[in-house]
Amino acid sequence: MSQPNTSRVSRDSLRISSLHPPGWQPPSTGHIPSVGEQVYCTEGPAEVSRLLGRTSDGSRLLELRCADRPQPFFAASSNVLIRAAGMETSVFLQAADALGAT
Repeated sequence: MSQPNTSRVSRDSLRISSLHPPGWQPPSTGHIPSVGEQVYCTEGPAEVSRLLGRTSDGSRLLELRCADRPQPFFAASSNVLIRAAGMETSVFLQAADALGAT
């Protein structure tokens, strides 16, 4: 008798968008976010708290913290977005930072 696959994620819990939020862009090749840098991930804006080892795609593993979550979580640097140049003062980024700070 086969075991049910418990690693599957229900379709209802997935939020997939092919659009980048305004003010964020994929990092350039070879760019590694530094500790303290703001990035955008599936949970929204987060701060890099530690750089860890390499992932299977060659990018770095990041420990991230969101202001509204007590526990850190992890993401590959290839799976996060960084602030676009010249967009540091955009209204969207200010609102995203305010949401993350509450």
